[in-house]
Amino acid sequence: MFLKNCSEYSVLAIIPLAVWSIVVNILLYFPNGDTTYAANNQLTNYVWYFQGICFGGIMMIILSTVLLLVDFYKCSSSCCAGKQVYHIYFARLGSALFALLGVLFSGYSLIISSLALSQGPYCRTETGWSYPFANTSGGYLVKSSSWSQCLEPSKVVEWNIILFAILIALSALQVLICLCKAIYDVIGVLCGTHKILAQPDTI
Repeated sequence: MFLKNCSEYSVLAIIPLAVWSIVVNILLYFPNGDTTYAANNQLTNYVWYFQGICFGGIMMIILSTVLLLVDFYKCSSSCCAGKQVYHIYFARLGSALFALLGVLFSGYSLIISSLALSQGPYCRTETGWSYPFANTSGGYLVKSSSWSQCLEPSKVVEWNIILFAILIALSALQVLICLCKAIYDVIGVLCGTHKILAQPDTI
């Protein structure tokens, strides 16, 4: 029952999650609302992987739309009268494949955002522009006293931590939803529990 609810209803949640991923990723280009750093390419290299805009955003919106259309087809197929008994295994299998593709796309966004959070921001220090926390393996996250090394952009460490953490959370939810969807559809195919019997027209 949990997988059923997760797969058939939570797919709708992918769309707002994807929209938020796009918004959050765009904000990463403008630390504190300043466009100067993006124009001068003074941003962390991971923002140019477009994980939130493309993979966790646009592609997930397309995939969720396809999944919803496939589910609509499976529900409306019972309205086809005058047919013999048939199965919707191909539609169910196609839905599972698209869901797995969603796992890959959202998983990519999750991994890239995690790497970006571990690396830390690209900022100006006393010795110039660099990644001052690149060798800390994410240890800087619990050492707020070290954040003052970044002189510019202002509060870029907090900016990156909050936004990349949000991207990680959004991507993780997308992965969970798509994984539940894929498992539910595969179970439906293997167990053969989703047959549709269309009764022939009566004269």
